[in-house]
Amino acid sequence: MSDGWNESAAAWIAEIGESGDWGRNFVLDPPMLARVREGRYRNALDVGCGEGRFCRMLRAEGVTPVGVDPTEAFIERARQRDPTGDYRLGRGETLDFPDASFDLVVAYLSLIDIPDLEAAIAEMARVLRPGGALLIANLTSFFTAGGATNWSQMGASEHQFVIDRYLDERVEWASWAGLRVQNWHRPLSRYMSLLLAQGLRLTFFAEPEPTGGDPDKAAQCRRVPIYLVMEWRKPLEQTARL
Repeated sequence: MSDGWNESAAAWIAEIGESGDWGRNFVLDPPMLARVREGRYRNALDVGCGEGRFCRMLRAEGVTPVGVDPTEAFIERARQRDPTGDYRLGRGETLDFPDASFDLVVAYLSLIDIPDLEAAIAEMARVLRPGGALLIANLTSFFTAGGATNWSQMGASEHQFVIDRYLDERVEWASWAGLRVQNWHRPLSRYMSLLLAQGLRLTFFAEPEPTGGDPDKAAQCRRVPIYLVMEWRKPLEQTARL
């Protein structure tokens, strides 16, 4: 069964443009780039790179990126926009790279698209060098538990955010701007337990505040955090296991 991304690829490319959407521009890019600059990485793997936007941003920061995505239209578009870049068809659950290949692995709003999260996190940890970091931007589990009808009207002008079945891992269809794709809801404990099981250490966690843009979107994001950023580091002592 299709997850909707092949059918929605053209709409996504049009929606994201060159600069990205509101959430990337005004919520996620600042903390993500700050962590990249803090780490001074040489190379990076962007898992679920889409049309290559963050790979291009990584290169601008002096990092040599490789982008991987299972949607052929995205890889084609990434290569068109960045002919000298390295973009490959592939899935997070089966990364075609040797152990300890990258200083930095990035999952920028891609974990919610991956069915086998356990396999993907294990693969991301495997290709990460000891001392390197797995940098994650994701939708919060509060937000994904709300589903398509998360804002419910409570009177003439007041709305409340409603979540349900928070602990039930599930896939649901999300639709916006001509796209219809599957997104996975998982409780935060699911992510944390899988990352801890790989021996990774949490070194940064944020539910970042908006820095500008549409004031209505910013107000909603302050009421209910939509995004989170996590950095997990692979301990140096894991060298002996590789």
